[in-house]
Amino acid sequence: MNYVQPIRKTEQLEAMKNELLKSSYRDYLLFLCGVYLGRRISDLLALKVGDLRDKTVLKIVEQKTSKIIPLPINETLQNAVKSYSTNMSDNEYLFKSREGENKPITRIQAYRILSEAGKKCGISEIGTHTLRKTFGYHYYQKTHDIVMLQKIFGHSSPSITMRYIGIDDDLVIEAMSKFSYDVVL
Repeated sequence: MNYVQPIRKTEQLEAMKNELLKSSYRDYLLFLCGVYLGRRISDLLALKVGDLRDKTVLKIVEQKTSKIIPLPINETLQNAVKSYSTNMSDNEYLFKSREGENKPITRIQAYRILSEAGKKCGISEIGTHTLRKTFGYHYYQKTHDIVMLQKIFGHSSPSITMRYIGIDDDLVIEAMSKFSYDVVL
């Protein structure tokens, strides 16, 4: 099993957004929803246009936990949804597949979309969880509130959340980079 990482650098986030926007506005919107809402891909793919259109808060029932999670929809995401869904009905899936009448893309297709864009942007270790981890990583960098992030993710401990978003890796690299012996060995 491959272990995916968050996208840490803002330049890489911008590159991914631009790459996905070149290929499809739907794919771009999937990326935005992932990095702004921090939900699992299964929850994102289940979204319908009416869940987000003209809303400031999304109430999502997590498929994994069945918990109802209220999520604020920021202005950037609101505008992207508005632009994308102009000619769509509220009951259409937001990330509609080209196959079938009204079906969302599959988890595998979402992976392919992200993986292909990641390769073009020079980002390895990317997958569908990358979006959720990216949200968590940047949320933590901005707030340093690991307890709230733990609650947002529904993790059982802060250490799990730290490991999940790759902060443990960053701390180890930083600590080891600063270490040196006083004597030359």
